[in-house]
Amino acid sequence: MFYTGRGDNGQTNIFSCCKKFSKSSPRIEALGSLDELNSLLGFCKVKSKNIGHRVFNILENVQHDLFVMQAEVACSERSRGSGAKKPFDKLRTEKIEKVINKIGKELPKIKNFTISGGTEISALLDYARAVARRAERRVVALKDKSHKESVRYLNRLSSLLYVLARQVNNNHGIKEKKPRY
Repeated sequence: MFYTGRGDNGQTNIFSCCKKFSKSSPRIEALGSLDELNSLLGFCKVKSKNIGHRVFNILENVQHDLFVMQAEVACSERSRGSGAKKPFDKLRTEKIEKVINKIGKELPKIKNFTISGGTEISALLDYARAVARRAERRVVALKDKSHKESVRYLNRLSSLLYVLARQVNNNHGIKEKKPRY
């Protein structure tokens, strides 16, 4: 069966967590934003197959990280019980920082804000960057200190998506356009 009807009253359960939450609670909003981001990255990943495996592989690794993050955000450290290992660590953030630094060295210096677009995949990556920023705001709104590394990771993820979008355009010979104010 693909539905239970248990959420028809506006409440939902979180897998492995004992209590019910309102579907409009900050925790459910954060989880929904992370889910939306992960789904959008899946679309970006599929669209990136035409440009090589580098972007595809980076995005797939991020998707795996986001599943770990969602598990952490679903229930706070307190509800996981004592002795539970915190699943999201700084090594994930450091890994994408290395990717950002490597790609950043291949790109022209940033001189101003730029208009999104150029190629379909760069536009999608820019869109994913904006969704990542929203997910970051939703996780920050939880005000849970155990999510500190998740917030750091999401902050870097938006930078990663930005440099990937720039790289795709650069590789296609598309010049960045600054906005007309």
